[in-house]
Parts: sequence; structure tokens; C-alpha cells
Amino acid sequence: MGEPGCCIHGFETERLILRAWRSEDREPFACMNADPMVMQHFRAPLTRDQSDALVDRIEAHFATYGFGLFALERKRDGQFLGFTGLAAALGTPVEGDIEIGWRIAQMYWRKGYAHEAAKACVNWFWRNTDFPRLVSYTAVTNLPSQALMRKLGFSHLRELDFDHPSIPTSHPLCHQHVYVLNRDD
Repeated sequence: MGEPGCCIHGFETERLILRAWRSEDREPFACMNADPMVMQHFRAPLTRDQSDALVDRIEAHFATYGFGLFALERKRDGQFLGFTGLAAALGTPVEGDIEIGWRIAQMYWRKGYAHEAAKACVNWFWRNTDFPRLVSYTAVTNLPSQALMRKLGFSHLRELDFDHPSIPTSHPLCHQHVYVLNRDD
């Protein structure tokens, strides 16, 4: 997986900068995480403390793995949009795999930002790691994310679907669909 101790600091696409987190990202990120629409496929919106703790975990992941969930910035005006990136799929039945994920503020939905950033992350992943596959998973109710996974070339593998270990089985978000993109695809 790249060089030991190597940390990717970010890269650019046509319209976006995927970069390390800055302290000034925490406020818009907290606002985004408090939005019930953004968080509709998660157990609940996050408080400011929970949102800040998530940024801390994201930064720790970068320090440990050399890659992670990038802050997403629009080039033309420097606007913080959310995040897109790669993370170790810890604490799930697909542990050992790397997951691609995204979360975008509602006002930036349906503009192609998540697809553009995720596609760049997939390309980086294939060039810089030797993992045989990349996974993505989400609640069965999250149809927009599943559509993006398919648009990126991922296939739903029902045999990998699971009930999320941190969500009660009676909760409608418990069951997760797992999508996979193989290196050979």
C-alpha cells in the first residue's frame, strides 16, 4: 500500500480540491452533520462535539494509514462541500477492505461533486495500493448513494450484506448493502 509512512496530502479534479482538513472546516462540517436531510441515512444528526470528534478520527486515520476522508473544496470559490475519500472498513464484516465514502452538504447535491471526487479517489486507490478490491456500503434505504456506487462501476454483492453492528436490528437503517469494485473490473 504505497510507501510506509507515506501520507497523501490531497489532489485536484477539474472542479474540486480534495485536501487535508483545516480548523475552519469544522464549523461548516458541524452544520452539515446537524442537517437532518444530510443525515437521513445515519442514526441521527451529530452534535458539534460529535462532529468535531469525527474530524479527529478522520485526521487520526490519515496519520495511521496515509490516506483517508478528504475535505472537499470547490476550486472556483474555496467553498467547503463535505468529504470524499477512503477509510479502513473497521468493525464491520468487510473489515480488512478499504471503503470509499462521501458526505456532501445538501445545497451541493445533484451537481456531480460526489461522483467527480469519488472517481478521483478510485483512480488514486488503484494507482497507489495493491488491494484487490474496494468496497462501499450503506443502509438499504440510501438509494442515492447506491446509485452513485453503481455509476462508479461497483456491483452489489448480496452475500456480503450485513446488519450494522452498532445499529439495533429493529432500526430501519440496520441492514447494509455492500457494493464491490474489483481491481480487474
